Amino acid sequence: MNPRNSLPSHVEIVEVGPRDGLQNEAQPVPLDIKVDLVNRLSAAGFPNVEAAAFVSPKWVPQMADSAAVMARIQRRPGTVYSALVPNMKGMEAALAAGVGEVVVFSAASEAFAQKNVNCSIAESITRFRPVAEAAKAAGVKLRGSISVALGCPYQGAVAPAVVADVVRRMADLGCDSIDIADTIGVGTAGAVQAVFEASAAVVPMARLAGHFHDTYGQALTNIYAALQLGVASFHASVAGLGGCPYARGATGNVATEDVLYLLHGLGIATGIDLRAVVEAGDFITCAIGRPNNSRAGRALLAKWAAEQGEPACAA
Repeated sequence: MNPRNSLPSHVEIVEVGPRDGLQNEAQPVPLDIKVDLVNRLSAAGFPNVEAAAFVSPKWVPQMADSAAVMARIQRRPGTVYSALVPNMKGMEAALAAGVGEVVVFSAASEAFAQKNVNCSIAESITRFRPVAEAAKAAGVKLRGSISVALGCPYQGAVAPAVVADVVRRMADLGCDSIDIADTIGVGTAGAVQAVFEASAAVVPMARLAGHFHDTYGQALTNIYAALQLGVASFHASVAGLGGCPYARGATGNVATEDVLYLLHGLGIATGIDLRAVVEAGDFITCAIGRPNNSRAGRALLAKWAAEQGEPACAA
C-alpha cells in the first residue's frame, strides 16, 4: 500500500482497446493498423493487452482476423496477450494462436444473460467448464468477466450479493482473476464499493479487477473508490475507444490515458509510459477517423504540439 494515502503502491492496467475498443467499429479496421496498435501498446509497458477475440465472425466481424493479429504482433517479454473465447472452438483457436490468457464471460443479471447468450447465468458458466479445463491443462491463465455488475439495461439495479454469487461461481470454475464490469457505466462510488466489498468476502481483493465505462462521467471516481478498498487492477481502453450498445450516447470504456494521469498523479506506479500511450491513442484515432475521447490525451497532445510548433491530429 502507498503509505502516503493508504492506496495501492502499484496498479496493473489491462489495456482492452484492441479488442473491446475496436470490436464495435462498423468499418473494418485494417490488419496492419491493429497489429501496429498492439505493438505500440506493448512497447508502452502494459502487463496485459487484450488483443483478440476468437468468436464467430458472423457476430463480431471486426475480430475475424484475430489469428492473423496474434501471428504478426511483436511479442514483448513481460506482456500477456489475452483473448476472449466463448466456447471450445474459440479456445482451440486461441491456444493455436499462442495467447497467454483466455477470458470467459457471464453476467450479474439473468435478463442480460438471456438476451446475450440465451441461457441462464448458471448455464453460461457451466458451458465454460471445458474451456477452463483446457486452459489449466495448457498452463494458460483464465480470467472471468462479469457484465452489468453495477446495473443492467433490462432489469435495472443489480444487488451486490448477486454479483458476489457470480464471483463465487467464477472462482469455482478456476478463474485466476475476475473482472467486475460496469458495462453500461451507471455505477457510482458508493455502489462500486458495496459490490467490491461483497465480492471480496468471496475471493481475495487481489483477484478482482474493475472494468468501468464512462457513460455518466463516473469512471475515474469509481476507480478511486475501488482504489480506496485496495483494488489494484483495472481495465482501460486507449483514447476511450469503444462504445456501449445498451446505453444510447454512451462514451464506452474509460480512457487509459485518463486513468494513467490519475494514478501517476497519486504517486501510484504502473510501469507504463504515459506519453507512449497518448501517442498510441493519437495514432489509432487518426487511423480510423474516430474522436479521441481521452481528456488527458487531448490536453497533452495539444501541449506537446504547442511546444513543438506542430499540430496534432484533428480526429
